[in-house]
Amino acid sequence: MAPFTRTVSASRSLRVLAALLGYPGAEMRQHLGAMRALLHEERALGGERLAELDALIDTLQRGDPLETEAAYVQLFDRGRATSLHLFEHVHGDSRDRGPAMIDLAQTYEKSGLYLAPGELPDYLPAVLEFVSTQPPREAREFLGETAHIINAIFNALQQRQSAYASVLGALLELAGEKAQAVKIAPDDPLDESWVEPAVFGGCSTQGQASPGQPQPIRIVRQPIPAQGAST
Repeated sequence: MAPFTRTVSASRSLRVLAALLGYPGAEMRQHLGAMRALLHEERALGGERLAELDALIDTLQRGDPLETEAAYVQLFDRGRATSLHLFEHVHGDSRDRGPAMIDLAQTYEKSGLYLAPGELPDYLPAVLEFVSTQPPREAREFLGETAHIINAIFNALQQRQSAYASVLGALLELAGEKAQAVKIAPDDPLDESWVEPAVFGGCSTQGQASPGQPQPIRIVRQPIPAQGAST
């Protein structure tokens, strides 16, 4: 059992995990060595999980910068299953997402934390930055409340054989949870997600059935032209 389950602080580890989930630009990669050292100094995570995170850090350090950045965008910005915006998994595009965002942002502000311009409150690295400021018991409880979402992202990353799964696994460990397998709905292909919206009360322009329903096929017999008539 990780020390964090005994309410020992893991604030530095949480900040490192938040940073590892951020965009792997040049500035972030410059600090990878220090991130590794902090994880090992705090020892809030088990040895096996630390080894997994070491492997991810090695990949980020040795990989071609442009390929590393492109792979990150492809992984986290091209499908809902691996989205790092937690409310995407709970509310999707429903109207409930807006009030939930406001409530979470107000929770941050009450603790004296303010989001950077353009940053959404449900972005997992931002959530982890907030959690890292909380007392150990409260931090663990907060992570536990989001564990089902973290577990879903963890499994989606596992299916993609991504080294980033180690970060989500570490978060589950800090929450005192195990990474349980969950059924992940396959992402729609990117081309399909951008098809024209449904119109006329749910009927698509491709037919009179609602999207996702079988489209009717109508066979119309063409008249046979009379002999000698021009075609």
